[in-house]
Amino acid sequence: MMPSTLFMGQQLRFLPVCESTNSEAYQLLIKNEATEGCTILTHNQTGGRGQRGNSWQAEPGQNITLSVILSPSFVAVRQQFNLNMAVSLGVLDLLREQGLQQAQVKWPNDLYFEDKKLGGILIENTINSQSLQHSIVGIGLNVNQRTFPYPTATSMANVCGHTLDLEKTTMRLLEHLERRYLQLRSGHTARLKYEYLQALYRYQEQHTFRVDNREVQGQIVGVGEDGKLALEIAGELRYFAFQEISYVI
Repeated sequence: MMPSTLFMGQQLRFLPVCESTNSEAYQLLIKNEATEGCTILTHNQTGGRGQRGNSWQAEPGQNITLSVILSPSFVAVRQQFNLNMAVSLGVLDLLREQGLQQAQVKWPNDLYFEDKKLGGILIENTINSQSLQHSIVGIGLNVNQRTFPYPTATSMANVCGHTLDLEKTTMRLLEHLERRYLQLRSGHTARLKYEYLQALYRYQEQHTFRVDNREVQGQIVGVGEDGKLALEIAGELRYFAFQEISYVI
């Protein structure tokens, strides 16, 4: 089965087992063997990586684990978070299409349903002068796995109440990703940011966060051009990078 796309997933490499689809994608890049949209897919990733060096664990054959190679030379380095927003919305489009209308994006790029994690995104960029040269977009999405070692994780099947066709779901994901990527390439960044904020977990709500090893009350009010999270804390607007703040859930 192939996705109905122009380029996303048209070069498709399936590996029954691999350590990391992002690492496999990088090897294809340095060998100059990948066209844009090249997708590496596996049913068993043994050494998946997440944000802040966290590991990503999933039951073999139950979930979506893939990496897509992109060439977003139209994205300036200072605006690289725009790619994160487009990719996050592409995954969110799939979730909502499958009935998970309450799914949200948890900054910077996790997918959540209520207070549980459905999936994660890891984008690794190489830079050429002032723009992005290549991006490896790694996506892990819990689809049919029913039990998890952590109570803060769930899956599409758990929420929907039924098993999904993994291959068809993967193809639909690639189709949604391409649509959002083309939207970004066409310069519709304002629209993407608006939709990203509307889908942002805990946006414009008062919640507890951990900053400098202490808990504070704050409200997410936006995301800066550089991808930093904007919070209003005690009447003061502050911006935080990925490692500087965490949610208390």
